[in-house]
Amino acid sequence: ALFELITPFQLYFNPELIFKHFQVWRLITNYLFFGPVGFNFLFNMIFLYRYCRMLEEGSFRGRTADFVFMFLFGGLLMTLFGLFVNLVFLGQAFTIMLVYVWSRRNPYVRMNFFGLLIFQAPFLPWVLMGFSLLLGNSIIVDLLGIAVGHIYFFLEDVFPNQPGGGRLLRTPSVLKAIFDTPEDDPNYNPLPEERPGGFAWGEGQRLGG
Repeated sequence: ALFELITPFQLYFNPELIFKHFQVWRLITNYLFFGPVGFNFLFNMIFLYRYCRMLEEGSFRGRTADFVFMFLFGGLLMTLFGLFVNLVFLGQAFTIMLVYVWSRRNPYVRMNFFGLLIFQAPFLPWVLMGFSLLLGNSIIVDLLGIAVGHIYFFLEDVFPNQPGGGRLLRTPSVLKAIFDTPEDDPNYNPLPEERPGGFAWGEGQRLGG
């Protein structure tokens, strides 16, 4: 790992070490390791930063507690799924989850991937999965991120609007008390969602804009 202070073997997801040897930090640290510094590392860092910020300043503007709850819900689901699939690091899955939720909430944004592909935002997670496949990486981690992102999006955005549906995900009041502020700044200008990527492989523009 960086500066050789710790190694990936001290960070990876291992249910036996977590539950039998009480190395509970692995529940968190497995999300924080993206491999050695290189293209895949930078790719994940850029997408994690961009789409986390886009969500925070877009659909979660003024809803910090709900944003934190999405993190906790997604992390819990991935951890549960991680018990059944042989994945040792879940950080990339978490990034894909954020991309998926953003893409489904911004379906009319057109994306430009490396200048080669032009498509609408909901296809972005699948394009990233195909890109991982081309790089020779396992797509299981991408599929996990897409699955968890879809579960959250369905429970939060789709099911409540169905006949007989309702909100099954409710942010605990303790999170609202900690993170939500009572007043909003009327002069705040959020990051425009017309430029979700910020780089050649993720730029986009809204249709009709």
